[in-house]
Amino acid sequence: MLIYGLLVVATMIAVLMDNRQPAKTMAWLLVLTFLPLLGVVLYFFFGQNTRKERFISQQSLDQLTKRSMLEFVEQKNLVLPENHKTLIRLFANQSWALPFKDNETDIFTNGYDFFLALLQEIGSAQHHIHLDTYIMEDDALGYLVADALIDKAQQGVEVRVIYDDVGCWSVKNAFWERMREAGIEVHGFMPVKFPVFTSKVNYRNHRKLCVVDGRVGFVGGMNIAMRYIKGRNNRGWRDTHLRIRGGAVYGIQRAFLVDWYFVDRTLISSRKYYPVPVSTEGNNCLAQVVTSSPVTPWPDIMQGYVRILLAARKYVYMETPYFLPTEPVLFALRTAALAGVDVRLMIPRHTDARFVEWASRSYVMETVEAGVKVYLYERCFNHSKLLVCDDSLCTCGSTNIDFRSFENNFEANVFFYDEAMACRMKEVFLKDQEESVLLDDVTNLSHRSFVQRLWESLVRLLSPLL
Repeated sequence: MLIYGLLVVATMIAVLMDNRQPAKTMAWLLVLTFLPLLGVVLYFFFGQNTRKERFISQQSLDQLTKRSMLEFVEQKNLVLPENHKTLIRLFANQSWALPFKDNETDIFTNGYDFFLALLQEIGSAQHHIHLDTYIMEDDALGYLVADALIDKAQQGVEVRVIYDDVGCWSVKNAFWERMREAGIEVHGFMPVKFPVFTSKVNYRNHRKLCVVDGRVGFVGGMNIAMRYIKGRNNRGWRDTHLRIRGGAVYGIQRAFLVDWYFVDRTLISSRKYYPVPVSTEGNNCLAQVVTSSPVTPWPDIMQGYVRILLAARKYVYMETPYFLPTEPVLFALRTAALAGVDVRLMIPRHTDARFVEWASRSYVMETVEAGVKVYLYERCFNHSKLLVCDDSLCTCGSTNIDFRSFENNFEANVFFYDEAMACRMKEVFLKDQEESVLLDDVTNLSHRSFVQRLWESLVRLLSPLL
């Protein structure tokens, strides 16, 4: 009993010493006071603050960044847009997310087109393939991609694969061993093994990146799974993914190689992984690849979203599959809408997780009260994560508008500062809007019973854990 009491007291002291927001600290102290045993278990798995830990030394991070920084310096006639200089500096100062010009981008809004493009680029690889994914299912599509990677490895191409250990919990180990036996270097990200990494089960690599020969890069929201091709009513999940040629590929490469050092402890910084980009000179498309994680000093992508919302003048359109915003993002959304900015938020009519759907409703109604136009996508489950603002800026990647993405996950987004690219992303949003219904027109959501609203408010308390 004495040991048990000391454990609870020690956990309370650890909570206090984290110096978090008072509301979070009080919430954990109340849980530990009234549910001490459960509270200790929950804190062990979900409550520990990792931002003060250093999983990668600054010296190693500098070495991994050196090559992309040299390529950045070599750019000629780089001009930063005046209206976005502050945001660009924010990302560059915090995580060395450097802006690169002259990028060409293909936007994929369905799995058929994306996976055909991915397989095509894998098939053309001559030197290396770097794949970083949250989920790679051992289904028909997973085996197709694995076979393509195995074929290239047997041809002498360097192939490196990172998958998230929790995201791929259901994938049989034989799937990965088959690739390893063919010469592919494969690592699970932060495997959950008792007791070493059990406390990190809450911190997952949610990034979806691929680099082929250092010349072509992919980034977006699609995992490698059949659900993106064949889902409900054979229509598949709706998602957005990008193929990029140009300097921004250096940013995707750096993100992968930092993750690779994290899982393999191998520093890869040779010039051969940063070749002269495919010529896209003259299109003036400026891009930054921004990563965020629970082990960096600041939540970079969340801060970027807040900055964009508060600086918007005309409109901000956003798509996310899950809407459980942190307080800063919720505040920025409501502030922008109340200031007269046309803020539109698109979420699925129904998600793949009912608990998350219930928890998000109270947040959704708060934004509606401030004037945010909320659209419910009806055709299928919309897993897309994108934002476009004022015909001058847009972003797409793996980041959801929720606690998990902003605070707990390793994420990656590419931010474009280019009118043509912003207008293309705006077209994607408006096309999805045609498949959506305005929340005001859905009476069963706008007029919910007291019991429903009470349940949603209770579930909301678990938002940081969902």
